[in-house]
Amino acid sequence: MEKTEICSHETTILKGNTLELNGTTLEANFPPPSASPTQGQPVALPPGSIQPRETWGGKYEFLLSCLGYCVGLGNVWRFPYLCYRNGGGVFLIPYAIMLLFTGLPLFLMELSLGQYGAAGPITVWKCCPLLKGIGMGMLLVSSLVSLYYNVIISWTFYYLGMSFQSPLPWSCDAPWNAHLCQAQNISLGNASRISASEAFWNEQVLGVVHSSGLGDPGAVRWALALCLLLAWLVIFLCILRGIHTSGKVVYFTATFPYLVLVVLIIRGATLEGSIDGVRFYLSADWSRLHSAQVWNDAASQVFYSLGIGFGGLLSMASYNKFDNNVIRDTLVIAIGNCCTSFFAGFAIFSILGHMAWRKKVPVGEVADTGPGLAFVAYPEALALLPGSAFWSVLFFLMLFTLGIDTLFGNMEGITTAVMDEFPSLRDFKRKALFLGLLCFVFYLLGLLLITEGGIYWFTLMDAYSTSFGLIIIVLFMCLGVAFFYGVNQFCQDIVDMVCRCPPWCSKLVLYFKACWVAITPGLLLFILFYIFMDLSSTTLHYGTYVYPRWGEALGVCLSIVTCIQIPLWATVALCKESGTLADRFRKAIHPLNSWRPTGGRDLPHHIIDVPYTVNLTDHDFMHQGSSEA
Repeated sequence: MEKTEICSHETTILKGNTLELNGTTLEANFPPPSASPTQGQPVALPPGSIQPRETWGGKYEFLLSCLGYCVGLGNVWRFPYLCYRNGGGVFLIPYAIMLLFTGLPLFLMELSLGQYGAAGPITVWKCCPLLKGIGMGMLLVSSLVSLYYNVIISWTFYYLGMSFQSPLPWSCDAPWNAHLCQAQNISLGNASRISASEAFWNEQVLGVVHSSGLGDPGAVRWALALCLLLAWLVIFLCILRGIHTSGKVVYFTATFPYLVLVVLIIRGATLEGSIDGVRFYLSADWSRLHSAQVWNDAASQVFYSLGIGFGGLLSMASYNKFDNNVIRDTLVIAIGNCCTSFFAGFAIFSILGHMAWRKKVPVGEVADTGPGLAFVAYPEALALLPGSAFWSVLFFLMLFTLGIDTLFGNMEGITTAVMDEFPSLRDFKRKALFLGLLCFVFYLLGLLLITEGGIYWFTLMDAYSTSFGLIIIVLFMCLGVAFFYGVNQFCQDIVDMVCRCPPWCSKLVLYFKACWVAITPGLLLFILFYIFMDLSSTTLHYGTYVYPRWGEALGVCLSIVTCIQIPLWATVALCKESGTLADRFRKAIHPLNSWRPTGGRDLPHHIIDVPYTVNLTDHDFMHQGSSEA
């Protein structure tokens, strides 16, 4: 094998066991690398050998996987709501600014770390062992999110199954809803009226009417328990073969939502009142730009919709080829994700506008966000359409594919982090056992969220698992890479990976460098400050239920557990070193020897992880030659 690095300042040629560095020949004491396995295919190895890491079967698998991971339920049920609440079309201005100065730089940083290091969220911090806690924090965040995110998919399965009947059980055409619809028509001006879809959601699906609050979970809803079991079974089967399987599945799951959105937009455009819904969605209120809430909402939506800080992006990028153009991928995925959010707003508000027209109420009274939009308002709107069962099936299939792709990314972040730390788990039998156990434990823990009071626990986890803890994790990632690993070294790493790309790629690195050093950390501090202000001035609630103090304290503890990993593992890294505290710190921020010392992907297993502090010079070679003589 002969390899020449053309992007760095030195020329290195590797022939068998001989290494030539700037004209000096060195003898290596490790065996020559074997032939590369087929991309994305498991390799038959002798007993006791460690299965090598997989790679994507093609660049489109990675792009679609990342796009499917980023384009999730929040694009459909959160962005349109934030847009109309924060000034309509004016909201796109702070949204675009936050995308440029927060979303894109952090997205590129996470993809670049994973691709250059060819490692998951924990192992990748060989580049700076002091910050290993960032990877542990990402692992915990992904675990918490996966735990409750699959509950949403179980709700989707339940509604999908109920959609194969006519009339729909949450429509006014169903005989058991006649009294609700008659009362709703009589008390049209009463804001406290309950619709048939809301009654179906609260009574038949959640059973929340039988729970008094967070401390009264009640019985498990066994229909939902079966749906949750099916959801975890689907996840297990899709990730069992790793990216070899999930990379093929995303060809459908990542593209199907776009087909449904186009169909819904075309159907919505033909309905009476749809233009009122779109006008309500985009109506401009320029005075909202003076509100800090608008800018915080824009930053938070960009941050969460791109999936930054969960470890999924880093893990998926770690399976890329070393020379993949990570800058191009960042622009395509991030901009595509944000355009999808804006595009989805037309599908949502055109049909909500028709429902408002039918009920003769303002659009604002039927608009909602989160599960309230996906499982109450929008199903009610679809029930008013001719052929409502067909549209309902289509909509919940779209929700399923949106949710399953995001969960693929989260679970990939978890499994990659663990298997990189314990490579023996890459053996198929051990991997199957590990994934089966992991999914089963998540299923058991998720049963709390599908009890009669489970929605209270779901809302608590949703509010706090990705709160200030996630922002702190990403803030330390940005500062650690910029100032401990070195922003110049990191930029050089990116240039080495994309050395064959057009010149504009290298010029963009200068822009990202400025963001990583100053602009992005400043905006993250703004978000963090606003979150703390919000926590101190507002109380968490679900509907009319206000959470008790102990419930909010429990939620704060969830966020603290994720971000406290940073100082804990930094202390461990310092204790492993020797010398004074300053010496320990300097050693702990140096990359380990196994931090990609060559452009190759797989390293010999006998490499010892010690701080990479020894540098050979020409004098060392001259001295060696004279001593041998």
